[in-house]
Amino acid sequence: MALSTRLASALRPALAALCRAAPGQRRGLSTPPGPEPTLDLGGIFPPLATPFSALREVDYAQLEANLRRYASIPFRGLVVLGSTGEHPYLAPRERLEVLSCVRRALPRDRLLLAGSGCECERGERGEHGGAASPRDVPHRSATSPATQATVELTVSMAEAGADAALVVTPCYYRGAVSSAALVRHYTEVAEASPIPVVLYSVPANTGLELPLEAVLALAQHPNVIGIKDSGGDITRVGLLVHKTRQEDFQVLAGSAGFLLASYAVGAAGGVCALANVLGAPLCQLERLCRQGCWQEARDLQHRLIEPNAAVTRRFGIPGLKKAMEWFGYYGGPCRAPLAPLSPAQVEELRGTFSTNGWL
Repeated sequence: MALSTRLASALRPALAALCRAAPGQRRGLSTPPGPEPTLDLGGIFPPLATPFSALREVDYAQLEANLRRYASIPFRGLVVLGSTGEHPYLAPRERLEVLSCVRRALPRDRLLLAGSGCECERGERGEHGGAASPRDVPHRSATSPATQATVELTVSMAEAGADAALVVTPCYYRGAVSSAALVRHYTEVAEASPIPVVLYSVPANTGLELPLEAVLALAQHPNVIGIKDSGGDITRVGLLVHKTRQEDFQVLAGSAGFLLASYAVGAAGGVCALANVLGAPLCQLERLCRQGCWQEARDLQHRLIEPNAAVTRRFGIPGLKKAMEWFGYYGGPCRAPLAPLSPAQVEELRGTFSTNGWL
């Protein structure tokens, strides 16, 4: 059964009931009972693609040009140095420079989330030019190098203007990483971080899903304020919302493909790669969900499923960057080993956007 058909079948009873309700009875999403969030993550965040020149250097002029175009879209904020930003292929100095560039261009009323998860990489500390050095962050003898490196980079990103840190699961030795080890890792990062921490579970890239019991334990930490969950398991998303409703904790959908379903079970917002391309429609989808216009929201969600799959699972970041160019943004090349699309792949990608009415 096609993904769109399964999604429609799962949600049809609830959506039909809402759409049949009288105008006075139709309501959008309400915030579950619980404490007021210290940092409201409600809304759409594009995880920015990092633009490179033909020589594969970070192209800051094109980054600024993309930011000017994004300024007219009602995003809640931006994410830098996530998976879509090719962060594993950026040097520590480049990561801080990209963050600083975005912070300068971003209005203060929009949030800036920065990916700071590390396996074990440190860099020289400069004026926002690299990760913090071991002298600047107290070192605990029992702290793993990955945890210490994450702490150092998080501190530097806070100084460069990040409002929150998006911390991906350390995964290289995923077969030996237990829930308890992950809780220790994130707890040490959260306790050392001067900014709030958002957990990041992306099993398609890491091969490691942040276990539910670990998330629930970490949700009780006062400096852990949410999770970006990219796994696509709506049962898990709904359970996370339900089990953390008394905590200052928000769940963000990690993909546009299941954004409506995530809102339906109580997610606060979404960090969606497709927002680099179709940011305005994704913000419209959020608005429709919050206003209770479920039929319109469902129709729009259906048109987003295939383009989203094309620029994530099917063609990845090279496909995303190619699609950006069709919508007036700079995409440009990726860094190796990511390769450009073949002509046949470009045509297939274009067809996906065309058949869903976007081109």
